[in-house]
Amino acid sequence: MLEFRMPSLGADMDAGTLVEWRIAPGQTVTRGQVVAVVETEKGAVDVESWQAGVVAQLLVAVGTRVPVGTVLATLEGVAPAASVAPPAATPAPPHPAPPPPAPPAPAVSAGARPLASPAARRRAREQNVELASVHGSGPHGEITVADVEREATPSTPAPPATGEALPSPPPAPATSDRGAAMRQAIAASMTRSKREIPHYYLGASIDMGPSLSWLREQNLSRPVTARLLPIALQLKAVALALRETPELNGFWIDGAFRPGVGTHVGVAISLRRGGLVAPAIHDVDTLSLGDVMQALSEVTARARESRLRSSELSDPTITVTALGERGVETVFGVIHPPQVAMVGFGTTLDRPWAIDGLLGVRPVVMASLSADHRVSDGHRGARFLAALGELLQHPETL
Repeated sequence: MLEFRMPSLGADMDAGTLVEWRIAPGQTVTRGQVVAVVETEKGAVDVESWQAGVVAQLLVAVGTRVPVGTVLATLEGVAPAASVAPPAATPAPPHPAPPPPAPPAPAVSAGARPLASPAARRRAREQNVELASVHGSGPHGEITVADVEREATPSTPAPPATGEALPSPPPAPATSDRGAAMRQAIAASMTRSKREIPHYYLGASIDMGPSLSWLREQNLSRPVTARLLPIALQLKAVALALRETPELNGFWIDGAFRPGVGTHVGVAISLRRGGLVAPAIHDVDTLSLGDVMQALSEVTARARESRLRSSELSDPTITVTALGERGVETVFGVIHPPQVAMVGFGTTLDRPWAIDGLLGVRPVVMASLSADHRVSDGHRGARFLAALGELLQHPETL
């Protein structure tokens, strides 16, 4: 029997409200199919299944708010040959799906340490909770503080039999309070980041002249709706520069670095009601600039309409924040755990710039790197920024 659980959609999520089922008992589910809609502090999210099977039972009623890791439904496994392609309305994600979560009490070999954040380990010691018995709801099965606290409290009663009323769920944040709830969730995640991650910061000025000139020429032959913006070049350059320093692309989990499977660049997007999200554009290093621009436009629109998918929120391997349109010259971000790096871009301004001993005026952007000293150091971070600057001098290679 397979279990479908409330997913973790970021380090700042502890619980979610089930607002819609898109499956029913007896229905065949395929990997990547949207099976439910969950409401979080950041809005409604389409949740995909990472495993195939036949729905056996729906365990949580619509409108119920439950902690991350709660079993929402059970599925009976099917043989690989029985799997069918997902319907056109719910295509599989364009990147390899992560492995299904481990069962609540995974078998741990002698001497093995369960995946857990340092804060979760401290909390487990305080609550006398055995980590080996805790289901990890974080990326790659990492055990979070919320998982430990859930294990330390009495287990949730079994679902009522058919016909019995479900208990009243704890209320979800009111729409008017969602902005405040989102900021509280973000603040909690950033507090954890600053407490647990030894940040270091680097900045470099990059001449955007070659990129902007190349963009002007390219956009002359493109329709208005398909024109490229500088951010598309910057995102692609970040993804390619990570090939020079792959230790910036991944996660710090259970005291060790785990490289990302693919280069999935999270993009910080401000929401009209306040707050922000950072959904991923998947495999940016393999996309054309046109595809990067289209993906960015689509994910921005869906983020602001609360139509993001769980795969876009759960697996960014690095995050980029760009505040140039707000007139900010430099931004040094706080790393979003369990990621190990964040890149920032400010506004592009005309600055004095010397080329071959001659002083002129060039459009210059300040690029910054916030990185985890447990994984990399200033030398490696400097190599990343140097590679980033070099790529933006040759936009035709992106």
